[in-house]
Amino acid sequence: MHSTWGWPAVESLHFLGLSLLIGTVGVFDLRMIGLAKGIPMSALHKLVPWGIGGYTLNVLTGAMFVTSAPDQYLFNPAFQTKLALMAIAGINVLVFYRVAFAAVKLAGADDSAQLAAKVAAVISLSCWIGVIVCGRLITVFRPPYYWCFWC
Repeated sequence: MHSTWGWPAVESLHFLGLSLLIGTVGVFDLRMIGLAKGIPMSALHKLVPWGIGGYTLNVLTGAMFVTSAPDQYLFNPAFQTKLALMAIAGINVLVFYRVAFAAVKLAGADDSAQLAAKVAAVISLSCWIGVIVCGRLITVFRPPYYWCFWC
């Protein structure tokens, strides 16, 4: 990524992945919380593979960022928090599919999700919002030699 267009191209792909992830998983989570009744949760769940694709794209492009400037990321508290939130989101999705997904899959268009699914949705949305915020804060918490006072 040490070319003129390398970083902007990878960052654009990173934002595309983020849009896919939040646009699909976020909408599914919002429906489980209770918004947009009338849309079956099972229909929205069919979009989740697009979110998984976005997540995969983000992991790949994120790895490119880290390997291109490891000191900027590895010791950065915003980046460390971002990784922790991603881990919590990952554990949350595993618990969701183990505990609550069967009932969500069978729910009708006007049905409410059970409490376990709503809790999982709130945790998911909170984690992904935190991941976005921490991603933006990475530039604020750069090590001192990355600060640019004239930029």
